[in-house]
Amino acid sequence: MKIVVITALIIIGGFLAWLLIRRFERSVIYYPDPDLEVSPSAIGLAYEDVTLTASDGVRIHGWWIPAGNSRGTILFCHGNAGNIGHRLESIRIFHQLDLNVFIFDYRGYGKSNGSPSEEGTYRDAAAAYDYLREYREISPGKIIIFGRSLGGAVAIELAGEKEAGALIYESTFTSAVDMGKLIFPYLPADLLVFDRYDSISKVGELSLPKLFIHSREDEIIPFKHGERLYRAASHPKEFLEIRGGHNEGFLESEEVYLKAIGDFLKNVEDH
Repeated sequence: MKIVVITALIIIGGFLAWLLIRRFERSVIYYPDPDLEVSPSAIGLAYEDVTLTASDGVRIHGWWIPAGNSRGTILFCHGNAGNIGHRLESIRIFHQLDLNVFIFDYRGYGKSNGSPSEEGTYRDAAAAYDYLREYREISPGKIIIFGRSLGGAVAIELAGEKEAGALIYESTFTSAVDMGKLIFPYLPADLLVFDRYDSISKVGELSLPKLFIHSREDEIIPFKHGERLYRAASHPKEFLEIRGGHNEGFLESEEVYLKAIGDFLKNVEDH
């Protein structure tokens, strides 16, 4: 009987330890803000509220921001903090490039239900893509998947599962494990990180045109992560080095940023 009790206690203790590790891990990876306080109308843009249902039944919220004579549609996968209300400057820039924008909040962010996880963010992005294809009737060649920071990992996964015209990822990491080793160098990240976002193992399989964007001044995700992803990627591919910090580099480099993305999309259109 004692052996049975001890075994049961070990199993329960191990399970509780696993739960604690998972909770700690996700508290480090995800920083959702449930308060959506602004909308694209704050920068003078018309938009539509959109509610989607992911494949596991979770309700996801997003915005559809149309451009007049659009050259394509940005499917925007944002980073690990805040919500879509914190991305108005990016929406403005893409609108200047004559692009429709569909931006959504992952589960647990903004008005989206549920709690974030790696698999969950992938499901949410797939639901956003299906919305563009089925409801907006946008052809795959006119969809540009864009991901910043954590969203770059989501974008890479989505591009491996769905057809698109191009992929742009900005200030993103090689894998969550590599970031774990950077942030907690004395912990066994290989064993403790479950939401792995292993982009470095996926990017080489993507055949669509790709634009990598990163700053040497990025204080959160080192520039070498962008370089490693670029080197691992297959052609066609381009790399844009910007200046500025992780969250504001695209604004500090706005002129060169706008031109590079515009030129990249023109090359995609011409081919």
